[in-house]
This record gives sequence, C-alpha cells and structure tokens, in this order.
Amino acid sequence: MHLRILREALDKGFQEAVVRVVESTRTMAKIANSEPSVVQHWRSLDVGLYLVKDRRIMVAEVKGLDPARTSYTLSQLLSLAGKLRESELYAPLPEPGEPVGVGNLVDSEVIRYIEDPSSLAEEVITAAHEEKVDYVAGMIDLKHEKEYLASSKGFEGTHEYTSMESYLRAFAGEEGSGQWSTCSTRLRRDKLVEMARIAARYAVDSRSRQDIEPGVYDLVLSPMVFGNLLDYISYMASGFSIMTGMSMFMGNKPGDKVASEKLTLIDNPHEPELPGSRGFDMEGARTSVKPIIERGVLANILHNSKTAAKFNTVTTGNAGWISPEPWNLIVEPGDYGMDELIGEVRRGILVNNNWYTRFQNYVEGEFSTITRDALFLIENGGIKAAVRKIRIADRLGKVLRNIDGLTRERYDVKWWEVSYPTRAPYILVRGVNTSKHTA
Repeated sequence: MHLRILREALDKGFQEAVVRVVESTRTMAKIANSEPSVVQHWRSLDVGLYLVKDRRIMVAEVKGLDPARTSYTLSQLLSLAGKLRESELYAPLPEPGEPVGVGNLVDSEVIRYIEDPSSLAEEVITAAHEEKVDYVAGMIDLKHEKEYLASSKGFEGTHEYTSMESYLRAFAGEEGSGQWSTCSTRLRRDKLVEMARIAARYAVDSRSRQDIEPGVYDLVLSPMVFGNLLDYISYMASGFSIMTGMSMFMGNKPGDKVASEKLTLIDNPHEPELPGSRGFDMEGARTSVKPIIERGVLANILHNSKTAAKFNTVTTGNAGWISPEPWNLIVEPGDYGMDELIGEVRRGILVNNNWYTRFQNYVEGEFSTITRDALFLIENGGIKAAVRKIRIADRLGKVLRNIDGLTRERYDVKWWEVSYPTRAPYILVRGVNTSKHTA
C-alpha cells in the first residue's frame, strides 16, 4: 500500500515524497478507585505524507484513510501546493541507508494481553494495596504497531514493535499521594508491580504533611521529575529549536560545557527494552546511538536533512519531518545508592513528581514547574518530614550545571509529562530556587 501511494504521489507531479503507513492495535485499561474501570480498544490504519513540489513542502497525516480515496487526496494536496511559498528549510531527502538491526521488538505476550488486560490491572491494584493505601488510579497501555516507510530516494523499510506503558497514582490518608510510571517493549509484570509499590510507598509516607517555606534548597529529583526536564533539554538540543529561538543552546556549539561533568545523556534508538527503538528515521536515514550531553559537554545537535543543511552538516537520523526528535533518552548511572544520595544533603527536598512545566524564557532557560504528590524535607542527611507542594522556579542551565550526584539504579519511565521513553536515575541538584505554590 505504501509503495502504491508513493507511486501515485510521484505520478501526480510531486518531485519528492515519503509515505508512512502505520497499522496499530492498541488497548488502554484504566484504573479508578482501585477497580479496573474502562477498557478501550483501537485498531487504526493511518497514513503520513511528506510531499515536495518545486521546493514547496507539504506534510499531511490522514487518520483512517480509505485506500480507495488516496488518489483523490493526493490530487487535493497537489492543488494546494501551488498556493504555498517555497520553504526556507527545503533540502533534498537524504540518500537511503541500510536500516540498522535493532533486534526483535515484538513480544507475543503484549499481543495476547491486548485482547484483555484486566488481569494485569488487578495485579497492579493488588500490589499497591499491599502497602496499605486507600485507593489507586492509573492506566495500562498496550500497543502493537507496524510501520511501513518508502521514499522517492528509493528507501523502503518496515518497523514493527510492541510496547507496554503504564502509570499509577496512589492515595493514602488526607494528603498522602505518590505516583510512578514504567515502560517497555515487553510485557514486564515485574516492572508493573515495582511501579505500583513505589507509588504506594510514596503515598503512605507522605500522609502527614506540613508547610515549608520557599527558598533555595538542594533537590533530589526522582526519574519522573528528571525525565520531564530531559524532555525539554532534548527538545532544545534539536537544530529546529535552535533555529526558531526556542533553545537555551542557541549560543552554544558542540564541544561547549553546558552541564555538570557528572551528566551524560544519550539518545539510544537501539535499546531493545525501550519502545522508542527503531532502525531508521522518518526520512529513511539510519539511526545511531549518540550522546547529546557527554560528561557535561554538548556533544551533538539532533538533525533531520533540513536542519542539517542549515547547519552545514549531515542528518543525525532523528527526523521528524518538521522537527528532529530523540528516540530513547538514557542517562548514564552515577555512584550513589538512594540512601547515600540523600545522605549528601544537609537541607533539601526530595521531589517525587511534577507537572505544568512552563518556560518564561526559552533562550535563558527560565522555567517553573509545580511539584506533585510526595514531597519530603531532608535535613542532615535524612528524611525529616513530608511537606506540601511548592513550585520549582529557576534556570534549566543552572540545574544542569549544579547536578552533584546520580544514583546507580535507574528506572524506565514514560507518561504524559515524559514524552520519550527515558531511563534515568535520581539526581541531586544543588541550590535550586523554589517559590510558594498558589492554587
């Protein structure tokens, strides 16, 4: 089907084209009030089109496209092409490369439980209640996807994978709450149970809260919080973000020191456990493992063919037809156990979760985010009390530079505040500004 659509696009008069056809089977099991709630099933056939006519670029996504109507759809798009301006970002599609083998990303157990995931939801609920919580809420999302990509440069590739994504929020007492998430290409019951227990323990331990004065604190950020910040860091490390003035790296080039030497952040599209893995990008270029930040130094800017042309370099295999993006974010582990990391803090806060991250100034990296769920005051190397939510308000570049420790243990997380599959440790950041949260 994708080859037929490609031929039709070229026959209609487009000079370059990429066609992406995605067949997807997906199930989401929702959990509410400690009961399996709603189970939703989706089967879809979606088509993505990247089309070029006289240096005019069109990108279209058609959900549930009827194969019999592709010719009509392409004719409509061609009629619109003449009304567009030539793209300032135009560059020819890259020459095709042989896709990288990333191993088997399909788990038959995920496919089996797509039909009925209710027993998995029951396992998660049971594991959480072993920690004596009042109730839990969350979801388990299972997917089996086949992607077919063909380009006018002669590339043809198939990408098939399964994925398990889940998050759970647990509640205990009047104010106690905790949350955790997990992800994998496999059906990992052990990860689901671990997620439930971590969320539940945070909820139970944070029941009796007290107010805390805002100020400057050392922060221990969980992988949930760090993963959210890494979303923005990796976004800012793309050529498109730098070109459009949405990056704190606008004044930097590869080789510049931008973070603590204790931080190494890698885009790894070949990690078989993480569901962002793939052997080719959306332009048909080979993917590769690359550091974004290596021992505190900006190592690579992420590119597709268009941003690479503007930077006088080559694509990094991270297309994105419009903006380059990472596939899987992996942080190299540190040297600390969790108790050891907390032991390094004289006065600080352990943050379980966050949301509503907003930037006041992308170029300066000025941001704020609201802490969510469990929050603990640390004094003299130990947890002193559960405290109520605050707002973290500082500069992201300062946060990167002030990283002073990472745990050995890492967790695979992905939920709506962590867009890319991320393997991250807990981190210790010195001297972070906080302010009072007002609802």
